[in-house]
Amino acid sequence: MKILNFGSLNIDMVYSVAHFVRAGETLSSGRLEKFCGGKGLNQSIALAKAGAEVYHAGCIGPDGAMLTEALAANSVNTQFVQAVDTPCGHAVIQVDTSGQNCILLFGGANQCVTEVFAEKVFSYFSQGDILLLQNEINGLDFIMHLGREKGMRIALNPSPIGDNLKSLPLEYVNWFILNEHEGRELSGKSNPPDILDTLVKKYPDGEFVLTLGKAGVLYDNRQTRVGHGVYDVPVVDTTAAGDTFTGFFLQGVSAEQTPKEILEIASIASSLAVSKKGASSSIPSMSDVLAARTQHKAAGVPAQCCAPIIDKRFDD
Repeated sequence: MKILNFGSLNIDMVYSVAHFVRAGETLSSGRLEKFCGGKGLNQSIALAKAGAEVYHAGCIGPDGAMLTEALAANSVNTQFVQAVDTPCGHAVIQVDTSGQNCILLFGGANQCVTEVFAEKVFSYFSQGDILLLQNEINGLDFIMHLGREKGMRIALNPSPIGDNLKSLPLEYVNWFILNEHEGRELSGKSNPPDILDTLVKKYPDGEFVLTLGKAGVLYDNRQTRVGHGVYDVPVVDTTAAGDTFTGFFLQGVSAEQTPKEILEIASIASSLAVSKKGASSSIPSMSDVLAARTQHKAAGVPAQCCAPIIDKRFDD
């Protein structure tokens, strides 16, 4: 089974600040660091580090050599990364003293995907392979149609949330991996159980992973709802936490693990990611995750969770 991640490739400019810049304020940054990033790149690296066979498709500008080098160095296949004349997408990221972040995106080369390029990419994939998408590139509509025609299973991380998502064929999506804010936007509900109840009725063929930050994560496939907590670790930088979770979750899916097993491994991976600086550079390997899992069990360390941990089966 192959996983095609048709996603963004960004250069992240990370500024360390005392607090996020307010309207009308000029603020000095204590440090500037440059990292390879973009939700697409981060998730491809997370997939590869989790042990998946992953191919990245997307566009980079003349300044993007560091991005393909980072993918290749982490065993991601880069044969579908196309060079264009437009500068690379980039992100301006503020990270405060508590490790929280806010991000300003510039699309750049990520908005240069053409139908001709996409059709060429999909000629290498077949039924049963997995297509992973985010919302940082153009052309999601025809990319989803091409994946559907190939019989691929589609995973969508609808981030950043936008009005364009409502015009996409979301009924094609097999796995929605979203945070609480994105869940509210797609469902019109605010309470996590209500978000899931609404989404499983709206998209009955989909499975849903709702990440809740410090409150853990909930999974629902209409028949079963299970949850998992977060681990108490020092938070340095949350930038790649969600991308790490997505990569390890999909690797668990491809390995046909149970939802409970997948949530545990993905949650441990995310906890390791937030304890390090940077985006893709903070993503742990599967061996690191399994070692941490063993340590947790030996020490009797539980996951800390504020969300309801539910194992529920629905009659309908």
